[in-house]
Amino acid sequence: TAAAAALSQPFLCTAVAFVEEPVGGRSDGYCGRILRAQTQGTRKEGHHEFRIRVEGDPASYQPGSTYRVVLLATSPSYFRGFTLIALKEGREGTVDDDYIGQFQNIDEEDTQFMTNCAPAMTESTPRRRTRIQVFWTAPPTGSGCVIMKASIVQKRVIYFQDEGSLTIRLCEKERVFGEATGAPAMECCACGTAKYRLTFYGNWSEKVHPKDYPRRANHWSALIGASHSRGYVLWEYGGYASEGVRQVAEFGSPIKMEEEIRQKGDEVLTVIKTKAQWPAWQPLNLRAAPSAEFSVDRTCHLMSFLTMLGPSPDWNVGLSGEDLCTKECGWVQRLETDLIPWDAGTDNGVTYESPNKPTIPQEKIRPLTSLDHPQSPFYDPEGGAITPIAKLVVERIARKGEQCNVVPDTIDDIVADIGQEDKEEDDTPETCIYSGWSPWSACSSATCEKGRRMRQRMLKAQLDLSVPCPHTQDFQPCMGPGCSIEGKNRNTLKCDCCEGLCSVCVREQPACLFADSLLCMLSPWSDWSDCSVTCGRGLQTRQRMLKSDPAGCSEELEQMEKCMLPECPADCMVSEWSEWSECNKSCGKGHTIRTRMVKLEPQFGGRACPETIQRKKCKIRKCRTKEGSRDTSVSGCRMQPWTAWTDCTKPCSGGIQERFMVAKERDKGAMAVGCKDRKEVRACNVYPC
Repeated sequence: TAAAAALSQPFLCTAVAFVEEPVGGRSDGYCGRILRAQTQGTRKEGHHEFRIRVEGDPASYQPGSTYRVVLLATSPSYFRGFTLIALKEGREGTVDDDYIGQFQNIDEEDTQFMTNCAPAMTESTPRRRTRIQVFWTAPPTGSGCVIMKASIVQKRVIYFQDEGSLTIRLCEKERVFGEATGAPAMECCACGTAKYRLTFYGNWSEKVHPKDYPRRANHWSALIGASHSRGYVLWEYGGYASEGVRQVAEFGSPIKMEEEIRQKGDEVLTVIKTKAQWPAWQPLNLRAAPSAEFSVDRTCHLMSFLTMLGPSPDWNVGLSGEDLCTKECGWVQRLETDLIPWDAGTDNGVTYESPNKPTIPQEKIRPLTSLDHPQSPFYDPEGGAITPIAKLVVERIARKGEQCNVVPDTIDDIVADIGQEDKEEDDTPETCIYSGWSPWSACSSATCEKGRRMRQRMLKAQLDLSVPCPHTQDFQPCMGPGCSIEGKNRNTLKCDCCEGLCSVCVREQPACLFADSLLCMLSPWSDWSDCSVTCGRGLQTRQRMLKSDPAGCSEELEQMEKCMLPECPADCMVSEWSEWSECNKSCGKGHTIRTRMVKLEPQFGGRACPETIQRKKCKIRKCRTKEGSRDTSVSGCRMQPWTAWTDCTKPCSGGIQERFMVAKERDKGAMAVGCKDRKEVRACNVYPC
């Protein structure tokens, strides 16, 4: 039977009995037999020490979304085997069509698909356990409600719930008219084209996500994406990251990703790009949320994008294949969605600032969850939902051409032309991260002679050293107060002077005009000084001089602002050496070791880490052994074989393992003279925590 095959242990032979298959049912071993399993003992109903949980405890499912499903046992309880299925509500599980959604293994050592019931999940090997977890991808739009059930095998009893803590009911999330359709439709029936504005709101901050939040260099990389056809996939859960996705995920560089997008030609309508954000979070009154505009049509009606949160191993947020075409043959009016991070499967790190450690072989893209690793900044032992780290808003701003939507839109935004607006050309490479421009300086000319004014910005980071970063200063032509470049070309006005102070330039008015502003005569601002530091954050100043009576002037004469240069190198930091270990030999020549741990990995070109393990020779006494014998310490002494190595004393940063060789008894239990037990020691788990 299916259950017996899945849980093939002798102790189950008397635990399960099966109701006969109904006439016309499937052959022996089909999924339906699992559902009719009966126990030979007291069957626990309702809520008890076992339960099934969908991460985040959602009240409904989003079609096409992927969820983590966890089966838990409350300590000290445990289970040896399980079965997990998802059925359409009201179905019995007797035919293939009764099963809904798609399960996916997370750890193949724990879970597998059932041999005789392909839609069901079961254990890989029966053993004591308190938790298993799998992914479940929700079915497409229009699938209705889902009943997810789990059976538990504990000792000789199977618990299978029709209601209670081992059953969950999830219904499809209701879609408001004009929202996205979820999973891409086979064909888009909308007409004309539509234009959208994408706005990205980063919510990743120390206040919202305090665990191990990086104080230095936290940022969002440049956002990169496209509107595209069904034939092109930028990235997707369960797929493998392309080289372009890997470079965004690990380094925040969109250059290769944009190259991959543009190579797709007819599969892509618009490339979507925004600038990087340093730091990752600032109030909207200090920095506007980055946005970009893009268009869609009947062929290219999907939108995908990604952006890296940095520093991180290979963590990103984004959308994959979001369909902006509605089932009513119209265009989505507004899409607003929270975003949680996902792992590109190219780096093994588990914390924001884990050292670079490539994942070999490369793993599939998957969402990060609160149960991934205890050192993860998103870890929650209860398996709660990760607080979203960003929000995306996509708003339709215009449509063009004849529309064929079945249901009238609530807004009228049809225009004659929705081409991209002319914008100021910005050829700054995406890998060059700058501060904002400073205000314009005062004009270098205090008269109506032509001068110039300046503004500047600071280079904060250069993500790709092979791509040069352009100028950090900008200049504009200008003239002194009361003059204009246009007016100079037409008429040059003469300024009268009274008592050494120049009046306002006027026509046919020789009298002096002593306005309040004329009583405070100031020189132009000087250039900004060099930054007070050579790396990191510092200050810079500029000054101007007072040329009139100080009593009538309250203007500031010095200004100060922050400046930022590329991050300062941080050298590797290591702990003190541990004590020397015992000699690994009980006689003869051996060695002893000591270790130290890496407290801070080098950053931004800092000094590399020194050695973390040292060995030195040790010699306790001369061994007395038979020539050619490795297992005797004196003549006639016989030794047991070496034991297995003990567990490492530390999980990381250098621990110790030991193994032993014990002397055997000789001549009626008497031990040979000088025959002693032996011990060897070796280092283990030397990588830093």
